[in-house]
Amino acid sequence: GADFVAPSAMMDGQIEALDKRLKEAGLRDKCKIMAYSAKYASAYYGPFRDAADSAPSFGDRRTYQMDFRTHDQGIGEIEADVAEGADWTMVKPAMPYLDIIARGVEKFPNIPMVAYQVSGEYSMAKAAAKMGFLDEKRIVFESLIAIKRAGAKYIITYYAKEYMQRWA
Repeated sequence: GADFVAPSAMMDGQIEALDKRLKEAGLRDKCKIMAYSAKYASAYYGPFRDAADSAPSFGDRRTYQMDFRTHDQGIGEIEADVAEGADWTMVKPAMPYLDIIARGVEKFPNIPMVAYQVSGEYSMAKAAAKMGFLDEKRIVFESLIAIKRAGAKYIITYYAKEYMQRWA
């Protein structure tokens, strides 16, 4: 079994469809839905796509991800996912969209907000530290605190294991 399902496609109606199927199977009380609610078309995904060789072989993911210039679309997507039955919502990437995290938490204080600190955010901190431009521990701690201060209850980060092993 699964404690969560987390569909990443941002398709309209997918949360409602999952909610319905889980209820029909008698599993809704055992399995939560975490919606990738506000997933922006971001250059911050580049390092992951390069490392995992996962750039789309056809099409463009930006066609279903949100334009980073929009102000209200992310909140609208969070609203739609909550209305469809999402237990948790997510904003991805985290740092460039702290305003969306904060607004989502303000609008839905009882729905846990997850922030996804993506590969580009991780890679920038690593590269800046390697070049001696920034103190890695301090910049990672500061960025994680900023995400929490914006209201995220949970953070997904490539730094999780390293942070706990080196600095916790």
